[in-house]
Amino acid sequence: MPQFRTLRGMRDFLPKDAKKMRYVEVVARDLARLYGYGEIITPVVEHYDILAAKSGEEIRERMYAFTDMGGRRVALRPEFTASIARLVATKMRHEPKPMKLFCAGSLYRYDEPQHGRFREFWQANYELIGSSKPEADAEILTLTYDLIERLGFRNYWVKIGHVGILRGILAQEGIAEEQQNTIMQLLDKKRLDEALTVTRESGASQSCVATLKKLLETRGKDVFQVLKETKRVVEDYESAVAAVENLREILELTRESGVKFETLIEAGFARGLEYYTGMIFESCVPEFEIALAGGGRYDKLIELFGGEPTPALGVAQGIDRLVLAMKKQKVSPKVPEENKVMIIPVGEELKTKAFELSLKLRNTKIPAEVEMMGRTVSKALSDADRRRVTHAVIVGPEELREERVVLRDMKKRKQRVVEIQNLSKEILRGPN
Repeated sequence: MPQFRTLRGMRDFLPKDAKKMRYVEVVARDLARLYGYGEIITPVVEHYDILAAKSGEEIRERMYAFTDMGGRRVALRPEFTASIARLVATKMRHEPKPMKLFCAGSLYRYDEPQHGRFREFWQANYELIGSSKPEADAEILTLTYDLIERLGFRNYWVKIGHVGILRGILAQEGIAEEQQNTIMQLLDKKRLDEALTVTRESGASQSCVATLKKLLETRGKDVFQVLKETKRVVEDYESAVAAVENLREILELTRESGVKFETLIEAGFARGLEYYTGMIFESCVPEFEIALAGGGRYDKLIELFGGEPTPALGVAQGIDRLVLAMKKQKVSPKVPEENKVMIIPVGEELKTKAFELSLKLRNTKIPAEVEMMGRTVSKALSDADRRRVTHAVIVGPEELREERVVLRDMKKRKQRVVEIQNLSKEILRGPN
């Protein structure tokens, strides 16, 4: 027997749910326009090696990977950044900098399904390519804040750290990049004791382990006090100190420009992706256990795909997570109500006129559909009510002889006879 249901971790979106998803996507896309980000579209299927490079062991293990009919090892994209880095390194290498790119679509990971985490999910990504300046980092933070504000969230905060703090310490201790990646993965999963054990076994000094322990305890919302304490903790590690200073400069610029969001600084913050090189962050709300968005700086990824050394950073906004969090906070999408018209022919001989009117209304940007179930006028009006139609246009023979129709306002239960040539104008104007 065939299984007539979705695969585990996959979902159907009915019109009401799809509308919410598209609303968030529209807000995200409009924000891209306001900030000067041009939209790109990349393939859902890529070469496995492209997607696996610097993605992190956890993601590599969870990719939908397979051999295609041409014998190539390919995979469904688990995130956007690798595809964008590949695109920049190949087809956009001579574009003027900075490049600001936006994309939105579905992604795939074989995760254990749970609330807010699915095997098919949607993101809107903003990538800023070509600038190593703190202004670029500040813009990505500002953009993230702007989206959360426009969607109407309350009590949100942004958790921020800097990969250069941890990497700087481990590199100065002579720990190889592969071991560094393992340590960062463990920290991302909050397996702190295991991370410290791997650090010791990789040859780190006792003072290094002690420094990492202090870093993991250094966190708080008093931004510049936490950064001051972090700098004191890592004072023996030059590049870690530089990372703290970089983070301070980014946050000072963000604050001084008037962007105000609650910030949680975590000196020992790590994210699962291996390609991060600088600031990293996540946006959160108290009603949702996992991040709504996440991003950071990845200055070496484009070079990995054969491009010139190119600084870059970006953020991935979880569209479906944002929708779920809006529901938890009881935030209603600010979708302007639009007219929706049902045209009801009184008799079979009037169907052609009904279709003609529907086309005229659509040509004036008014959504319109024709009643096509052969219902009586009263039953058609009841159906229009159920479908939340705003106006019904009743096409009757007597009115039509005078080039008129009956226009009914479904909410106010008022109707009047109007001239066909003025129908669009009357619908937009409303009842007398």
